[in-house]
Parts: sequence; structure tokens; C-alpha cells
Amino acid sequence: MEGRIDDLDVKILVELQEDARKSLREIAEKLGVAEGTVYNRINKLRKYGVIEKFIPIVNYSELGFDLIALIGVTAKGGHLVEIEETIADEPNVTAVYDVTGEYDMVVVAKFNDRESLNGFVKRVAGLEHVIKTYTMLVLNVVKETHSIDLSRLYEEIK
Repeated sequence: MEGRIDDLDVKILVELQEDARKSLREIAEKLGVAEGTVYNRINKLRKYGVIEKFIPIVNYSELGFDLIALIGVTAKGGHLVEIEETIADEPNVTAVYDVTGEYDMVVVAKFNDRESLNGFVKRVAGLEHVIKTYTMLVLNVVKETHSIDLSRLYEEIK
């Protein structure tokens, strides 16, 4: 991506991270550029895969999904991708990561009760080629976001 993205692109991303519903005009006025420039830059960022989607940030706790589990999974070699795809297809799963260390993957999932969590863990543990699972429950969410603070990481763009 280096060479295809510049400071203006990062500034636009910062604005969209703050509120993706901002109008092109609002962003353009704040950054001192033409509305068409913002439009073209956003389309470029989508084309290059920098912007994948525009989605709301949902507070799942407010919907009753306040039980968060981190689940380490160890699988038999050669079947990891198949197991990851199966787990990733579960509706409660928010992330599946290949990791180094004791487990082959770490799964992040949200549940509305212990019974749902229990059923999920048993399904995962019962999958063919799963060797073991290790479940940790989140006691307190200190920070949870799917974005990084671009404005702080790229302070020179201010």
C-alpha cells in the first residue's frame, strides 16, 4: 500500500473512523479540499481494500451479549483451515486468529448466557480433528475496538 496512500488519505480515514456517516462535504470542509477529492479518495481506498465496509459499532452488551469468551483451540495438522472455517461460520464468533504458542487458533465469541456458551464450547470440542480447547471468560472489558487510532499513530498529519 505504501506509495498509493498519502497523508490526505490517512486524514480522511481518521474522519471516517470518528464517524463514517459524515458527509463528503463535512470531511472536505474540515480538511480544506474539494468534495470530489474526498469522494475519489474514498473510492480509491475501497478499491485498494483499505476500506472494506462501512458498518455501525454495536454495543452487544446492550443487546444481552455481555458474556465474552476467548477460546484457545488445538487441532490436528492439516485440518486447521477446515476447523477455522467451521468455527468462523458460527453466529456468535467475532474473530478467529491463527496464533503461535500452545494453541493453533484463538476464537473470540459473545454470548447472552452460560448455556449458549456451554453449547458452543461443546460443539467446538466435539469437532473432528479438534484435540483440545481452553476457554477463558472476560471479566471486564477495558478496551474493545476494531480500529487503531490513526490520528495518534500518524501525528505528522495534523
